[in-house]
Amino acid sequence: VHFRHPTPLSEHPSSRGANPEGRTFPGGTDPGLPGPHRGHRRPPPFVHPPAGRRSVGAGANRRGGNPAGAYKGPMHGIPFALKDLYDTAGIRTTSGSQVDIERVPTEDATTTARLKAAGGILLGKLAMHEFALGGPDWTTPFEPARNPWNLNHITGGSSSGSGSSVASGQSMGALGSCTGGSIRGPASLCGIVGLKPTYGRVSRFGVVTLSWSQDHAGPMTRTVEDTAFMLQAIAGHDPRDPTSSHAPVPDYSRSLREDIRGVRIGLPRHYFFDDDPGVNREVVARVEQAVSVLEELGAHVEEVTLPSLDYVRAANSVIMVSEAFAYHEPNLKTRPQEFGEIVRGRFRIGGLMSASDYLQAQRVRTWARRDFAQVMKTVDFLVTPTMTQPAAAFEGFDPMSTTRGKSFTAPFNVTGLPAISVPCGFTESGLPIGMQIAGKPFDEPGVIQAAYTYQQYAGWHQLNPAI
Repeated sequence: VHFRHPTPLSEHPSSRGANPEGRTFPGGTDPGLPGPHRGHRRPPPFVHPPAGRRSVGAGANRRGGNPAGAYKGPMHGIPFALKDLYDTAGIRTTSGSQVDIERVPTEDATTTARLKAAGGILLGKLAMHEFALGGPDWTTPFEPARNPWNLNHITGGSSSGSGSSVASGQSMGALGSCTGGSIRGPASLCGIVGLKPTYGRVSRFGVVTLSWSQDHAGPMTRTVEDTAFMLQAIAGHDPRDPTSSHAPVPDYSRSLREDIRGVRIGLPRHYFFDDDPGVNREVVARVEQAVSVLEELGAHVEEVTLPSLDYVRAANSVIMVSEAFAYHEPNLKTRPQEFGEIVRGRFRIGGLMSASDYLQAQRVRTWARRDFAQVMKTVDFLVTPTMTQPAAAFEGFDPMSTTRGKSFTAPFNVTGLPAISVPCGFTESGLPIGMQIAGKPFDEPGVIQAAYTYQQYAGWHQLNPAI
């Protein structure tokens, strides 16, 4: 497993005239690599006491809750953290909201319990956008997490603390949740790895709901290897989650091989790479370079067309706010003042949606699933930028801007396909950029192998924020 420790960039090959992909830059350094950001506040990703202060697991300490000391696998004795919507017995689970500020579950979420059973040690609970939707919002109980690469910038959401804690080295790995991009988005903006598994691959029992038909639980880590280890611990059927799949769980560590020769990659240029003013050109250029690397490593790249993409973002939003309003309606009616300004407004939009709106969105979803399934018969993976933009600055940021324009992550929540974000470079100002690799249902092994192959060649995961 890999912890992120601050490492002077002078010790990285990039400072000797080449970046991790072997490309040289004038003057011997890559102008896109991050520099120190002194004078900023350290990011506060944790919102509830680390496990050490609460004796989580009587015999946990260095044995991962295993008094006998028997080795339990790659997660044994490894500290992890949880987005604050994963239930933790005896520890507050607030979902970042005043509404649930005193909520203390009596049992662990299935994922929490599985990580502990695998030998992991819970460090604590992490900041998040309120109820996994509204933020960053300064009217909620906890200060928003900050991006370790530049503390004046956002982490993305809604798994903001998960991205910040892993990128800053405060946790080996964390669990996020994802309804429209909340695992892959912060992973991309914070320069780490984030995997949204296939819908049903990981149990959501004990995970607070945003949109039950689009919510996914998944790992956020420094490296692809750590993602594979965490996924191994949490994947599998759970009888307490009716959406949980019975599909067998493979050994994901077997996918940690550097080989994508002959792999067919689909590039949907018409949506993800076209000349759209809402899409940052540095992001596109970096991902184009990464695709070239995949070709050099033996992959076959071809353009593909997915007509449903132009409608999927709207479907994702309509389904999300409709289901969110249905879930939160009692509290919205009786305790509206306890919601933050942003999430209260967005949830109320869900109350204005008609049955027709919801059903039309579901029709688009059915079309998108068929559209993607047809294309995936001809390719093994789809490769895209993870986000349309690098991390924005807090100053002047409009949280509602994330609801407008394109979303590069939402299509895979709507279709339920597995998708991973892996670091693929930096902007000129030193902000991370991620590449998204999506696969066929339950082909997490293939997605992991493709991401691992690129990671090992490119080496971006070796860079650390200077905080």
